[in-house]
Amino acid sequence: MQRIKKGDLVRIISGEETSKEGIVLSVMPKKQSAIVEGLNIVKIHQKPDQKNKNKGGIISKEAPIKLSKLAIVSAKAPQGISKIAYRIDKNNKKVRIAKKTNTEVVVGKKK
Repeated sequence: MQRIKKGDLVRIISGEETSKEGIVLSVMPKKQSAIVEGLNIVKIHQKPDQKNKNKGGIISKEAPIKLSKLAIVSAKAPQGISKIAYRIDKNNKKVRIAKKTNTEVVVGKKK
């Protein structure tokens, strides 16, 4: 089940960029990965293309990160990260809940 969604504030919990935070730009559930704004930057050598009018050169862009290396940031949690659970609210709507703080996860909120 996909617990990280587009617009969530996440922190990298392992790898080169450990403890850096960013907002999820897109999620690829089949590949179990996500693209996070400003993190995991790679350089790509691109050839010029007259059809699409690309100039070519060295381009920097975000590369996908495995979902297992990401954790959702919760402002009220002691270390800032929390696991996710689901509950049904009063309007019979499925809501994501931070387990440590028992509060609803809000999309795209910074501390």
